[in-house]
Amino acid sequence: MSTFSHQTHPFTPGAEDRIELLLIDDDPSDVLLVEKMLAESGLDVGIEVAGDLATARRALTRRTQCILVDLSTPGIDRLEGLRQVLALSGAAAVVVLTGLDDAHLGVQAVAAGAEDYLVKQEVDAPLLARAVRYAIERKRSEETERRLVEARILGRENARLERGLLPVPLIDDPSLRHHTRYRPGRRRALLGGDFYDTVQTEGGAVHLMIGDVAGHGPDEAALGVQLRMAWRTLVLAGHTGEQLLGTLDTVLGHERRNEEIFTTLCMITIAPSRRTARMHLAGHPAPLLFRETPGIPGAGGFEVSALPEYAHGPALGLVPGAEWPTTEIDLGESWSLLLYTDGLIEGRVGEGSERLGTDGLVELAHAARGKDIAGRSLIDELVGEVERLNGGALTDDLAVLLLSRQV
Repeated sequence: MSTFSHQTHPFTPGAEDRIELLLIDDDPSDVLLVEKMLAESGLDVGIEVAGDLATARRALTRRTQCILVDLSTPGIDRLEGLRQVLALSGAAAVVVLTGLDDAHLGVQAVAAGAEDYLVKQEVDAPLLARAVRYAIERKRSEETERRLVEARILGRENARLERGLLPVPLIDDPSLRHHTRYRPGRRRALLGGDFYDTVQTEGGAVHLMIGDVAGHGPDEAALGVQLRMAWRTLVLAGHTGEQLLGTLDTVLGHERRNEEIFTTLCMITIAPSRRTARMHLAGHPAPLLFRETPGIPGAGGFEVSALPEYAHGPALGLVPGAEWPTTEIDLGESWSLLLYTDGLIEGRVGEGSERLGTDGLVELAHAARGKDIAGRSLIDELVGEVERLNGGALTDDLAVLLLSRQV
C-alpha cells in the first residue's frame, strides 16, 4: 500500500525544458503515484525507475538531472545508502524521500549532501514539482560556485607563476637606479610576448636587454620567457655581443612553434666605468638616452635623444647567419637609458593614422624631463601621455626599462 498522500490538481502544461529524472524505489504503487503527481504538476519529465542501487548505476546517464531516492528501498541502508547514491550522482541533484517517522533522516540527508528531502505522507504534486526544480537549480548553483572557486584558485596560481617568471635585476652598484613597467596586451594576462632583463657580471659590466616576440598569445609569452632565461644564462657564462645574439637566434629557431615567428631585441652592455656602452639592435626600436649637459646654454641642463640605429641587424629568426654590428655609446657622467618595446611608440596620435614613433617619444620624454620628472614617475608619465594621445589604452604588449646613474 502506498504511503504517499495524494491531492488532485488541474493539469497545467509546464514551460520548462524536459527534465530527466531517475527514481530509486521498488514499490510499484509508490512509483505509479510519483509519476501521476509529476504529470499533474505540469513538468515535462522523463522518468527512469530503478528498484535497487545496481539498477540505478546502469540507468544513470549524463542527461540525468535529478535522482529521487526512497531511503526505505531494500538494499539502501539509510544514510550509508544515500552516500552511495551521492557518489554515483555526478552532476545530478539528489532529493530524498522519507517516512513521517523518519523526518529527522531527511535533515541528516541534506547535511550529508542531498539537495532536498520530502516526507512521503506530506507530498502533493506542486510540492514534488517544486522540490525537483529547486534541487536541480541548487545543484547547478553549487556546481557554478565550485567552478568559480576552482577558477579563482587556478587564476591565483597562474598569477604567482607569471609573476615569478618576471625577472629580478642582478645589480649591486649603488649608483644605479633600475625601474621597469610591464603590461601585456592580452586581457586578464600577466605575461605577454615582451621580455627584459638586467644583469651585472663579474668585473662590473652591466648588461641590459629588452625584446619582443611577434604575437600576443600564451605561446609567445612562453617563448619570451625562454629567450630571457637563455640570455641571462649566456651573459652569466661570459657571452656578449654578436656571438650571444647568434646563440639566441639558434634557440629561437628550435623553440618557436612555426617559422614565421621572429623576435626583435635590443641589448646594451655598460662598461665598468659607467661612462661608455656598447649596443646591439636586432630589428628593435632605438633606446632613448637622457644625458646631463652642464654649461650648454638653453639646454636646460640635459638632453634627450634616440641612440643611433644606423648600425643594426635583422630581427632574430629572419635571416640565417645574420650579423649584428656594434654601436659605441658615450654616456657621460650622469645619464639614463630608456629601453622599450614598440607597444610604446605604435599608438596613434589623434584621430588619424599617424603613429607616435621614436621622434614623438623623444618629444614627450623631453617635456617630462623639463618638468623634472625622473625614475618610475618618468615611465608613468610617458605611458600616460602615449595613451592620452592614442585616445585610450594601448592594445599591444608593453615593456619599459629605465636605468639611471647619478653622480
